[in-house]
Amino acid sequence: MLEAVRKQNSLGLRGERGGDSYQNILPPTPRTDSNSRLPLSLPLSLNQDCSHALNAGSIDMTASPSASVGPVPPKPPALTTADTMSSAAETQPPHSHLPQSIPSKHATSLTSVITSCHTRVQAFLAESHEPDSLLSSVQNRTRTSLNIIDDALQKYSLDEIALSYNGGKDCLVLLILFLAALNSKLPIDETKRQSIPAMYVAEADPFTEMEDFVNWSKQIYHLDLARYTKNAQTTLRSGFEDYLDRNPSVKAIFVGMRRTDPHGTNLTNFDPTDSGWPDFMRIHPVVDWRYAEIWAFLRHLQLEYCSLYDKGYTSLGGLSNTHQNPSLWDPVKEEYGPAYELIDDNLERSGRY
Repeated sequence: MLEAVRKQNSLGLRGERGGDSYQNILPPTPRTDSNSRLPLSLPLSLNQDCSHALNAGSIDMTASPSASVGPVPPKPPALTTADTMSSAAETQPPHSHLPQSIPSKHATSLTSVITSCHTRVQAFLAESHEPDSLLSSVQNRTRTSLNIIDDALQKYSLDEIALSYNGGKDCLVLLILFLAALNSKLPIDETKRQSIPAMYVAEADPFTEMEDFVNWSKQIYHLDLARYTKNAQTTLRSGFEDYLDRNPSVKAIFVGMRRTDPHGTNLTNFDPTDSGWPDFMRIHPVVDWRYAEIWAFLRHLQLEYCSLYDKGYTSLGGLSNTHQNPSLWDPVKEEYGPAYELIDDNLERSGRY
C-alpha cells in the first residue's frame, strides 16, 4: 500500500485539482532527512504535524484557483460532494463530528461566513488533545487570540476597525479568528455592512499565485479589500496613510505580525503606531504564535492556503526577494518539501533575500 501511495505521489496526484474541487489527495509520506523538517505521517506532538482546509457550517466550499489543500492524514475528514477527497488509506474520519464545509462565493453572506468560522473554531476548541501536544498548544493560542480580538471589539465599533490582509499564512489565521470572534456581534445589518474593511499593500513584483489567492479570499471571506502596490511613490506607510484618509472612521487595524517577523520582537497585543506613521492602533492577536502552531491551525481546521507554501516557500514577499527555503530541499528526491515540514522558527525566513 505504501508503495502505491509513493507511486501516485510521484505522478503529481497529491493535492491536484480536478474541475472545481481538489481530488486525488493522498496520505503523507514520511520525511525524516532533516532535523528542521516535520515527519509527515506520525502522531501529533509538539514537533509533529496535523491535518489541513477549513470546513465550517453547512455551506458548500469552492476551491480557490491558487490555493492548496496539501496532503492529509490517513484518516481525512468527510467532505461535501463539492470537495470530494480520495485517499489510499481512507478509514473512519477522525473529525466527522465537525461541521462539513466553509463559505462559498456562490451562496454565502457575511453572516453565514461569520457563523461558519465561529462554529468550526469552537468545534476545534471542544476537541480533546494531550496536554503536551501541538494541538493542545494551538487550542491555548486560539483562546488567547480570541480574547484579544474580543477585547478589541469591546473598545472599538465595527466602523472603527479594519484588517491588514496579504494572503500569507499568519494573516489567514488572523482572518479566521477575527471572523469567528465577530459571532458576538451578530446580527449584523447587512443592508449597511456586507463585507469586512481590509487593506493590502502588495509587493512591486507579486507572485501570481499570491495575487490569485488574495482575490479568492476577498470573495470567499467577504473582504472589502483596498489594494496598494509598492513602487517609487507608494510604500507601506503611504498605503496606510491613504487608506485612513479614505476611511477616517478607522481607529484600529488588525495585523498578522508574529514575534519572529522583522521589527516584531517588542510588539504587544495593542501598539499605537510609531512617530511619523499615521495614527491608529495596531492589534496583534497572533503575535506569540509559533511557526508550527500556525501550520497546525491551518491544516487541522482544513483551511485553503496559497499554493506557494506547498512548493517550499515558507515566507512570502515579492518575486525578487523570495525563494524556496533551502532547509526544505530534499537531495534524494531533488525537490523542496512543503512549508509545514519546517519546525525551526529561526529558519522561516531563510528564503527571503
